[in-house]
Amino acid sequence: MRRRLLVLVAATTTLVLVAFLVPLALLVRNVAADRAVQAATVEAQALTALVATAEGESLARAVDQVDATSRFDVTVFLPGGERLGAEADRSPLVELAERGSSASAEAAGGREIVFAVGGAGGNGVIRTFVPDAELRQGVARAWLALTGLGVALLLVGLLVADRLGRRLVRGATDLAAVSHRLGRGELDARADPSAPGELGVVATALNGLAGRITDLLREERETIADLSHRVRTPLTTLRMDAEALPAGEQSDRIVADVDAVDRAVTDVIQQARRRGTAPGAVTTDAADVVRERAAFWAVLAEDTDRELTVDVAPGPLPVPLARGDLEACVDALLGNVFAHTPNGTAFAVRLEPRDGGGARLVVADQGPGLPSGQTTGVLRRGVSGSGSSGLGLDIVRRTAEQSGGGVRLDSPPGRGLTVVVDLGPGPR
Repeated sequence: MRRRLLVLVAATTTLVLVAFLVPLALLVRNVAADRAVQAATVEAQALTALVATAEGESLARAVDQVDATSRFDVTVFLPGGERLGAEADRSPLVELAERGSSASAEAAGGREIVFAVGGAGGNGVIRTFVPDAELRQGVARAWLALTGLGVALLLVGLLVADRLGRRLVRGATDLAAVSHRLGRGELDARADPSAPGELGVVATALNGLAGRITDLLREERETIADLSHRVRTPLTTLRMDAEALPAGEQSDRIVADVDAVDRAVTDVIQQARRRGTAPGAVTTDAADVVRERAAFWAVLAEDTDRELTVDVAPGPLPVPLARGDLEACVDALLGNVFAHTPNGTAFAVRLEPRDGGGARLVVADQGPGLPSGQTTGVLRRGVSGSGSSGLGLDIVRRTAEQSGGGVRLDSPPGRGLTVVVDLGPGPR
């Protein structure tokens, strides 16, 4: 926009200057020519009385004196054919003046001016010649001054346009930067409402929108936290019932499960209150999380006769995710295996480092897999290939994208499902 504004101002200013300076330059040239012709005319007319009255040597001396002191060539043609003053040919204009007509005309190298002077023996002629140098005297200097004036005015116009364009571009750039910051979750970002013109109106509207979004997200977070907190009451009752059971392995497992649900509820509350704030430099060791969650699900795998293979690369493998988010991602993947495959289905969990940072998590099972053509659709929120809520793989996808990675599914017919989760080194 700034460049276009400069081009527009340059074109407009140039047209105005051309329309103004070209006629002015022609006027300067005509004025210089008229001034030179007028000066030559005055000097020539001063001889009119002498040519009409003086004779002989006195007239010759007077003409020679005028010709010697004048900037122009002065010649007098007497009725008898005698010529006084500067050397000059008897031109057609001189012959016209001998018949009583004074005139002027362009000639080679300048301008010729003749005056008819009546006398007793016939018409005499006073001829003066103005060379081109005299006709154009001072014109080049005036044109150079006009050109400098035009260039100076053009530069001033471009300077003013550049300052204005810079201010407009800076306002638009600031608006774009604030929009990107809001898109990244920095809800405290605000635009400068003092931007020029309509940009200030847009900045004010954007600030109002950001404030409204902040309020709505705050209400949403508090609502989610309140709803999650309500779950704690039945959890407390469930814990008391579990602790009332006879001591044993089964009782301990139920209490541990209740504790796990309680921790999950706490994580939901914390995560809800953390949403909408600027992302911080949070990293988690993926190897430690995957190893811990695999050990947790290994107990259930043993109870359901599932063969579990765990291959986790030595850590640490840092990924830019909160520990609770990564645990939710791993639990969603492993929970899908138990939910959508029959008992006795073998599955494997593998974690390995990625080139350039991050980690790659692979969960492969030997179950029935996905129906044909659903390897991409099930990644959308609310879409399920088996009639479930369709949130598990969406959680996995959003977690991977939050880290700067992605998810892909591979489900050959009759060969189970393989989910590959790339956890990137940082957010996109």
